[in-house]
Amino acid sequence: MRGTARRRPAALPPGRPHVRVAAPIGVAHLTAEYWPFARTGGLGEAVGGLASFQAAAGMSTTVVLPLYRHVRGTAPSLERAGPSFTVTLGERTETAWLYRAQNGPAGPAVFFIEHPDFFDRAGIYGDDAGDYADNAQRFAFFCVAALTVLPEIAPEAQVLHAHDWHTALAPVYLRTVFAGEPFHSRLGTVLSVHNAGFQGHFPPQTVVELGLPGELYNLRVFEWYGRMNVLKGGLTFSDIAVTVSPTHAQELRTPEGGFGLHDKFTELGDRLVGILNGIDPEAWNPETDPHITATYSLDDLAGKRRCKAALQRAYGLPQRAQTPLFGMSARLVSQKGLDLVLGADLLGTSDAQFIYLGSGEHRYHAALTELAAAAPERVAVEFAFTDHLEHRLLAGADLLLMPSLYEPCGLTQMRAQRYGAIPVARRVGGLLDTIADGETGFLFTEYEPAALEQAVGRALERYRNRAAWRTAQRRAMAQLFGWEGSAARYLDVYRRGLAARSLVG
Repeated sequence: MRGTARRRPAALPPGRPHVRVAAPIGVAHLTAEYWPFARTGGLGEAVGGLASFQAAAGMSTTVVLPLYRHVRGTAPSLERAGPSFTVTLGERTETAWLYRAQNGPAGPAVFFIEHPDFFDRAGIYGDDAGDYADNAQRFAFFCVAALTVLPEIAPEAQVLHAHDWHTALAPVYLRTVFAGEPFHSRLGTVLSVHNAGFQGHFPPQTVVELGLPGELYNLRVFEWYGRMNVLKGGLTFSDIAVTVSPTHAQELRTPEGGFGLHDKFTELGDRLVGILNGIDPEAWNPETDPHITATYSLDDLAGKRRCKAALQRAYGLPQRAQTPLFGMSARLVSQKGLDLVLGADLLGTSDAQFIYLGSGEHRYHAALTELAAAAPERVAVEFAFTDHLEHRLLAGADLLLMPSLYEPCGLTQMRAQRYGAIPVARRVGGLLDTIADGETGFLFTEYEPAALEQAVGRALERYRNRAAWRTAQRRAMAQLFGWEGSAARYLDVYRRGLAARSLVG
């Protein structure tokens, strides 16, 4: 129902699942990001949470990602795993090396593909000048390299789970270049679409340059408005596609929400499944959080008041206990609704304070800086995002702004509810699936500044009723949003993928 959050069973933290999986399935994740080694947004944390839960539940779980420059800083104990090996990509032959992280006995096996020319760079996808021009070659190389070593590093794998466009070529290579190989032929394939706004668009000749059959550049596979669309090809060759919330799975099938691929998503039929991401309820727990000024619980919120005062003090805002304090933690890009925030008269229609945490486009940095300079007692900005600061923001804030243009799943609204920071969010994607309007948060529909103002007004009206506000906080804090229910759904998806593979075989 539209007004009710889809609640999942309460879950224990990753690493301590409630029950071990019966008849587990071996899975190999291919990903461009993986927390804590490399991430730019929610992708790395989502893959990390799922893989960690699966490994702790007794599944044979392997993760493979590129060895970026900054990985060496986050994983100083990397060990080279075996000799170099060659990777053929079209007419090019490249040399690669395999490394393994020391991840503990309970976690997944994490491997890295090293190729200095491709991955020893300042950024994951690009730099200040934009995306790297050879991203097609970089991530195609990664896919082929990972598939090459997979029989050795993940012999128990039954399912290849690729994530987003960066690894979407893996299912394609699996059924073309690696067709007939015994290990590869038995793998079921699942492709997760975390953000369909990024698809991997390249010139048509890229298909052949990457060592794929030229005839795959057709309307069913790669062709998309005169360009090669990597995500489209990956979806065509995958047994099952997953996106990160049930509502977003429906949105992707519409012209308004499908990012130009709605026909492909519709064509998938029941092969497209929506499964919510989860958060780690141990890391995001206000009762034990070491990052915050004072711990607290839904039964005793005194510590949250101390966190609010400390947050106001840290950002130079007047320490007014009764003044509502909004936080926003997001990449400062148009997807996150910054145009609504800047277009709405939030200062003129309330007496609230606002703290914005995140980094992104220069135009939003400049606009928020100007806003803070004009109202220094009510607005503060912090562009040097860290996880530590996000913990402190959610612990101290009364409310969370999340007016996203689109939000496939979203994690911040889940964390905020755990910390008693009530979300004000758009009724899209995973926000609709995780926020109960009027109970654990406040939702609005139209992507208009006035709609955001009205939702903020509703929230502040509730805030002024202290008893009603405490009830909303406690309801929100009772939501755990762990991985247990979602991991069970992924297991069902894996079984479907294997069944589809057996029918082909």
